[in-house]
Amino acid sequence: MPARHLALASDSRNNQGMSIPYHHSFAFDPTYGFKLAALKKIAPPPPPEGFDAFWGRRYAGALAVEPRPALRESWNHHPDWLVHDITYISTGGYRIGGWLLVPRRGKIRRGLVVGHGYGGRDAPDFDIPVRDTALLFPCFRGLSRSAHPPISTEPAWHVLHDIDKPDRYVIGGCVEDLWVAVSVLCALYPDLAGRIGYSGISFGGGIGALAIPFDPRIDRGHLVVPTFGNRPLWLELPTTGSASSVQHYRASHPAVAETLKLYDAASAATRITVPMLLAVALFDPAVAPPCQFSVANAVPKTKYKETFILDAGHFDYPTAAVQHAEHTERIRLFFEVT
Repeated sequence: MPARHLALASDSRNNQGMSIPYHHSFAFDPTYGFKLAALKKIAPPPPPEGFDAFWGRRYAGALAVEPRPALRESWNHHPDWLVHDITYISTGGYRIGGWLLVPRRGKIRRGLVVGHGYGGRDAPDFDIPVRDTALLFPCFRGLSRSAHPPISTEPAWHVLHDIDKPDRYVIGGCVEDLWVAVSVLCALYPDLAGRIGYSGISFGGGIGALAIPFDPRIDRGHLVVPTFGNRPLWLELPTTGSASSVQHYRASHPAVAETLKLYDAASAATRITVPMLLAVALFDPAVAPPCQFSVANAVPKTKYKETFILDAGHFDYPTAAVQHAEHTERIRLFFEVT
């Protein structure tokens, strides 16, 4: 790793950690009254008994899947990337659709699985600042190219699918889709073993925090405004995101809180041992900042860890373009590893 990455941990921010006084029409304060110093002190909830065994069994099941990737030329074209439509088979026989991008020039030296937010994905991202990298953009089960009735494509209903069945909850299946995506890259490019990363935002950030600790094939991770962190808070804080529908459901199904202890991204993040770049927001109406910071704070500082502070998430704000440019440069440096 380049010398500039040798620090154990760092904070990158362009503000003084104050609550951002944005004008908004939400019925609640998307800072939840927290300033940066308080957010950095939020600890993750302890995992429940059997947490590691639960995810270990699921990972073993994902490894046993033969994904049988199928590729065809995509109608998407780009001067720097060869674009393929791709499908593969995940756990439970779910057919996952997405895109595979490979560089038109140079050698493929790394792999990167890229997750998406709860809005799904209509196309691959062409502006991810990496080189010599095969990029796999899976659509998690039930969403976009992986639509699978009766799973709803609507986030408010998708997040509830089989929530009362811990072993069948759709979020666990999405984590398995990520693990099988790593298997796809390993099958297509065997030389990439040990050089496959993950990058995910919001919904994809939460899925990544759950997946990365249990897959030793993933060598580094990048999570942006990750959800599913600190479920006790996630179930209580007002939001415009997927947590809102779970909060309403929990009112008449209190046992849901027990299921969600197994699906806490912050609890899982305490098990992460690889280098991490985390981008978390001070103001966010969709994923409460205390839940985001619970994930970031939970990642141990045993290896490289950087926390990039955004003024806001899931919200347009004046410094967004500047922060996006700075964050993009951090991403480039983070994945610039041979």
